[in-house]
Amino acid sequence: MQSNTYNLTMSARLSKKELGNLVIEGIPEIPIELSDRLDQYQNIREAFLVDWLQDDRGMLIATRFGESTQFHIVRHPGGLREQITFFNEPVYKGAICRKPGIEGFWFAKDAGGNEAFQLYFFNLKNGRYHLLTDGFSRNDHGLWDNAGERLIFSSTQRNGVDHDLFICSPHQNKAPKLLLETQGYWYPMDWSPNDEYITIGRHCSISEHYLYIYHPESRSLMELPRTHPDVSCRGGFWSKDGKGLYYTSDEGSDYNHLYFYDLYKQKSRCLTNSINWDIEAIKLSPDGRKLAFVANENGISRLYLLDTSTETFEPIKNLPLGVFSHINWNPDSQRLGISINQPTSPSDVYVLDTHTHILTRWTYSETGGLDIDQFVKPALIHYPTFDQQDNQIREIPAYLFLPQQKTESRLPVLIYIHGGPESQFRPEFSSIFQYYLNELGIAVLAPNVRGSTGYGKQFLKLDNGYQREDSVYDIGKLLDWIEQCPSLDPSRVAVMGGSYGGYMVLASMTHFNQRLRCGIDIVGISNFVTFLENTQSYRRDLRRLEYGDERDPRMRRHLERISPTANAHKITKPMLIVQGLNDPRVPASEAEQMIRAIRKNGGEAWYLLAKDEGHGFRKKSNRDFYTKAVILFLQRFLMNA
Repeated sequence: MQSNTYNLTMSARLSKKELGNLVIEGIPEIPIELSDRLDQYQNIREAFLVDWLQDDRGMLIATRFGESTQFHIVRHPGGLREQITFFNEPVYKGAICRKPGIEGFWFAKDAGGNEAFQLYFFNLKNGRYHLLTDGFSRNDHGLWDNAGERLIFSSTQRNGVDHDLFICSPHQNKAPKLLLETQGYWYPMDWSPNDEYITIGRHCSISEHYLYIYHPESRSLMELPRTHPDVSCRGGFWSKDGKGLYYTSDEGSDYNHLYFYDLYKQKSRCLTNSINWDIEAIKLSPDGRKLAFVANENGISRLYLLDTSTETFEPIKNLPLGVFSHINWNPDSQRLGISINQPTSPSDVYVLDTHTHILTRWTYSETGGLDIDQFVKPALIHYPTFDQQDNQIREIPAYLFLPQQKTESRLPVLIYIHGGPESQFRPEFSSIFQYYLNELGIAVLAPNVRGSTGYGKQFLKLDNGYQREDSVYDIGKLLDWIEQCPSLDPSRVAVMGGSYGGYMVLASMTHFNQRLRCGIDIVGISNFVTFLENTQSYRRDLRRLEYGDERDPRMRRHLERISPTANAHKITKPMLIVQGLNDPRVPASEAEQMIRAIRKNGGEAWYLLAKDEGHGFRKKSNRDFYTKAVILFLQRFLMNA
């Protein structure tokens, strides 16, 4: 069976065709019958909170009804979603202007996934919008002042590398002015209550992040004091009286805690010593009396409310188990909007009454007509790896999804590795995971190998520099765990991942080729040296801190040695490689050189390139074809005995 399939795909390997913006190479025709059931899963939607409208007239949300995510207005719980933008490209971020008499919001949008985001102002009265930025640089982190007159944002406009701070008056249609010239990646966080000062974040790496207070009139810049050289300080939200700042920091701890910095005493105090998990989001109410914050507890979000007068807090109970994002207070300071994503339900918008703790659902995203009772919740497992922590074998957390339908035979397994590497797999809803489980009978294992966030900064740093391949060895130990699991088939294991997860796929295929059936690499790094030399210039120094500096001869030799392109001859199992042509993070050349290396050594590789995408597929038609190609690939190479 394998031989016939191999010959079939070998003959298809040389075929190349274009379908719209897709370049398809070596991928056989997608069977019509594959699409029928899949269409339901591909038409599952989700919704995210963007901001509250003025005068309690509803909220601005982002959701997709056509090809890409657009802005909609919802007037009340369960209300009709009124679409107000109709771009071919997806929209990205936004915030309502709070100036009385001005009805509108800023938003960001790129072109073809190039991540050169441009900022626009959308007028809600007439439906018109106009460009605020220069049209070609990268712009992000727009922030209205309290009066709603000025918008500050970060931009690479000056030299294409550094993120400076610019300011503009969107209502006067004047060109933005340079507010603060910087080196590196700087962005605004919050205005002081009197709009005289701005808190600014400086991102050096995932473990080095610093906060500053900037006074534009005097051009004075003050860093928040710290006692350790390398810390991660984020947030910097002003108290209502202007006497201090709320922020998170891992100073003196393995986790990020909530702090308050007293500007007059010039001292900080920790407010969440009792929570030994990362505080990942904080939001102060407009009246300054409450502060909502979210802790990441083993991948699950836990919402807390803090009384700023007493600095006491309580968890909000009886909320759905899942991942919370886009937290935003209503201007009345009584209600908190939240986007909630559950393992068995796509993201929707909810509102919490912070007095009664009653949660009200505002959006009801479609699930393709599927029976949601058939959706699978994952189980959190831990497996032993190769080294020790505190004189005990270190354990790696992972989420295991098992099909509901029982079978006597052992299940094929798809190992899904998240990107980043400074990221974390969390139990969020995935329609395609549910398809693998319910329609194909494939088990899914999603590990959080060393280097993942959410488990403390020591765990985060375990894969840095010369320790890069230690995270790959965590996958080897996961394969050992699969062998010991009676419900899983160790002879039918595939590995899949995107971005850094794509590198992990390629590295796993070179290290454990004989133990894997096939691999799926999505916008993955194939050679660290060429990646660092060709990624966008504004990202290069940030990535060197994580992977190592390729300009150092010793590090360069190490990076070349461990790169998948140098080890492609070890891959004898089929590969599917997926790439966006406009990817500013991992250039398309990374995929193309890996394809050449595999085929030069007689390996089998399917290739899918989207000419109108960047770092991942965001347009529905492209994503639909990609999903079908992945399923066909798994059917042929993973599921066949």
